[in-house]
Amino acid sequence: MRLKTLLALLLALTASAVLYAQQSLKTFSPSGYIQLETVLNNTGELQYRLLFKNKEAVGLSSLGLRLSTPAIELNRFSVVSIDSTSKDETWETVWGEDHRIRNNYREIAYLLQNKSGTPVKLRIVFRVFNDGVGFRYEFPQQDALHHFVVADELTGFAMTGDHKTFWIPGDYDTNEYAYYTSPLSKIDASGGGSAQEIHAKTFFDKNAVQTPLMMKSADGLYLNIHEAALLNYPAMNLVLDKATLKFHTQLVPDAVGNKAYLQTPAKTPWRTVLVSDKAPDILSSRTILNLNDPSVIGDSSWIHPQKYVGIWWEMHVGKSSWDYSGSQVGSQQATRVPHGANTANVKRYIDFAARHGFDGVLVEGWNTGWEDWFGQWKEDVFDFVTPYPDFNVQELSDYAKSKKVKIIMHHETSGSVTNYERWMDTAYRFMKRYNYDAVKTGYVGRIIPRGEHHDGQWMVRHFERVARKTAGYKIMVNMHESVRLTGLHRTFPNWIASEAARGNEFNAWSSGNPPEHETILPFTRLMGGPMDYTPGIFKIKMSYYDSTKKEQVHTTLTKQLALYVTMYSPLQMAADLPENYEANLPAFQFIKDVAADWEETRILDAEPGDYIITARKARGRDSWFIGAITDENARQFTTPLNFLDAGKTYIATIYRDADNADWKSNPEAYVVEKFVVTSKTALKLKLAPGGGTAISLLPATAAETKGIKKYK
Repeated sequence: MRLKTLLALLLALTASAVLYAQQSLKTFSPSGYIQLETVLNNTGELQYRLLFKNKEAVGLSSLGLRLSTPAIELNRFSVVSIDSTSKDETWETVWGEDHRIRNNYREIAYLLQNKSGTPVKLRIVFRVFNDGVGFRYEFPQQDALHHFVVADELTGFAMTGDHKTFWIPGDYDTNEYAYYTSPLSKIDASGGGSAQEIHAKTFFDKNAVQTPLMMKSADGLYLNIHEAALLNYPAMNLVLDKATLKFHTQLVPDAVGNKAYLQTPAKTPWRTVLVSDKAPDILSSRTILNLNDPSVIGDSSWIHPQKYVGIWWEMHVGKSSWDYSGSQVGSQQATRVPHGANTANVKRYIDFAARHGFDGVLVEGWNTGWEDWFGQWKEDVFDFVTPYPDFNVQELSDYAKSKKVKIIMHHETSGSVTNYERWMDTAYRFMKRYNYDAVKTGYVGRIIPRGEHHDGQWMVRHFERVARKTAGYKIMVNMHESVRLTGLHRTFPNWIASEAARGNEFNAWSSGNPPEHETILPFTRLMGGPMDYTPGIFKIKMSYYDSTKKEQVHTTLTKQLALYVTMYSPLQMAADLPENYEANLPAFQFIKDVAADWEETRILDAEPGDYIITARKARGRDSWFIGAITDENARQFTTPLNFLDAGKTYIATIYRDADNADWKSNPEAYVVEKFVVTSKTALKLKLAPGGGTAISLLPATAAETKGIKKYK
C-alpha cells in the first residue's frame, strides 16, 4: 500500500473514532492556520464552525436541504461513513492572473443518511485550504432517490460580530448595484427595489445581500463568502437574521417557485468562506478556481487574451445610436443621432486598432432589431445574422483581415433567451464564415421564458450551454448581464470574461460609480472571475459631449489607467473614443503597453473600500506593471520593488495624478515621468482624491537607460 494511501486511511479511521466518541471532528488546513470543526449534535444535525489562528471566524452553522419532491427535509442524519484525503498539486492556467496555481487542501467527507422518511443518502464534502474552506452537497446514485426537486437549501453562515460589510441588495435578476458599506446590523436592501437606472431587477427581502460578500471584523479578520462551480443550480443570495447575525441561503427560484430540478448522481456548487488577517490574502486567493474542474477544452491554442476598442462608448455618451434610424426606444439619446455601426466608422476603428496594436474591434448595433428591442418583453427581436443596410459584412471582414485585426461580434438578446437558443448555431456559423472568433453577449431586460430569472437554474444552464457551444465553434465569449462568476473560466477557458456587476458605462448616464467602487469590486465581484469593466475613459466629464449633462466618471484619468492592473480581465477594452486617445497619446501609451495575460500577481497592499496596489508580471515577458487606486481620499504610499529580478535594471514609466488633480474638480490632470529603478528601489506614490497611479517596469540595457535619471 502506498504511504499516502495508508496515511489517508489512518486519518479516516482516527477521524471516525473522534467523531463517534466526541461528536465533533477538527480538520486543519495544511498551514495549520485554518481549523474546520464539524459537529454532529444529539438530534443528528451536522453543523460546522471555522476558526483562523484560533479566532472564531464563522460560528456554529447549519447544513442541509429541503426537497419538495420527494417531500423530505435533509437535516437530521446518521453517519454511514467518513472519508478523508489531501491533495497538493500545481496546475497551469490557459490564461489568468498567475501561470501556475497551487492546489493544496485537506478534505473530509461525510456519507450520511436522513433519519426519517425516505432513506436518502447525502454526501457532504469539506475542503480546507490555507485561506478558507469550500463545502458542497453530493447525491450519489441510489435506489431511494432518482429525480428530485430542491425547495430550499438550509446552509447557514453564523457571523461572530457586527462586521463592517461591503454589500449589494439581494436580487434574482441583477448585480448592477453600487455597493453599500455598513455594519451587518445596518443592512437595509430596500433601496434595491427603487434603483431606477436598472431595468430588470427583482427585489425580495430588505435583509438580503448577494455574494461575493466581503466583511471585516472588529478584531481584524477579513471574510469573504461566495460559491464555486455554479452549474445546473440557482445562484445563492444570503438573508440576514439581525437578531442573531446569522445568514441563511436564499436560492433564486424558477417561474413556479422551485429552486432546482436534479437527478442522481448530482452535486451542488461549493459554498466558500475565505478568511485571513491580511486583506491582500483575500485578493490573492485561488481557492474558488481550485474548486472548479479542469478545462474541458483539449486544444486551447485558439484562446487568446486581448485588448480591444469598439463602437460602444460613443452610443453611451450620445454621439451615435445603436439603431439605424438613430432614435430607438429606450436609448440614451433624446434626439436623432447617426447610426454608429456604419461601414466607414467601423473602418475608422479598425485603422485605429491596427495603428496602435490592438487585437480587436467590438461593433454594437450592426444588426437589425434595435428600433424596439428594449423593455417590450418581446420574443422575436434579433436574428443575429441580418446587418443594417449601412454595415457591409463582407467588406468589413476583408478589411479587418487585411489590417490583422479581428472584429468582435455582438449578440444582444434583450433577455429573449428562447430566441437566442434557436439562433445560436446559425449565428456562430455566420461568425466563422466572416472570421469572427469572439462574441459579446447581452441579456438586458426580463428573461424569456417569462417568469425565469437571470440567476435561476434555467439561465445558469443556458450560460453553460453558450460556453460549451461557443467552444465547439472555437469562439471566445464575453457575457454581459449574466449570472455572477464562480471560477468556471477554469473549466471553460473560452468564457473569457463577463460583466455581472455595475460597469463603467453607468458613469455616462446615471449617478455613476462612486470613487470607492473600484476598490470594492476586486474583493467582491472579481473573486469569482474576470470582469469586462471597460476602463480607459479619458474624457471624464460628460458635459464635453453635451453642455447640459452633469454626469461624469468618478475617477481621475490615471486611475482609469491603473484599473488595467487592479481590475483583472484577459479581455481589456480601451473604452473611450479614438479621438480622445489621439489627444492624449502620452497617457494612452500605458494602455498600449500593459499586458492582458499574466505570469504572476502580487497584491502589494489593499484595504477594501479604501485602496489597492497590485503588481503583475506579463506572461512570457520580464515586464511588470503596477496599478494603485484609492477611493475619494488622497493617499500616499511607499512601495518597494523587491519583487523585481535582483541585478536587473528597469525603466519605470510612472503615470500619476498631477499635484492639483482631483476626481471632481480636475480629473484629467496627469504627469508622466521616467526613472531607472532596480529591485532595491522603493517608489513614493501620491494618489489624488479618486485617483490612481499606473506604472510600467520594463527591463532595459545600459544604452536604453542613458539620459534617464535614477529614482531617488
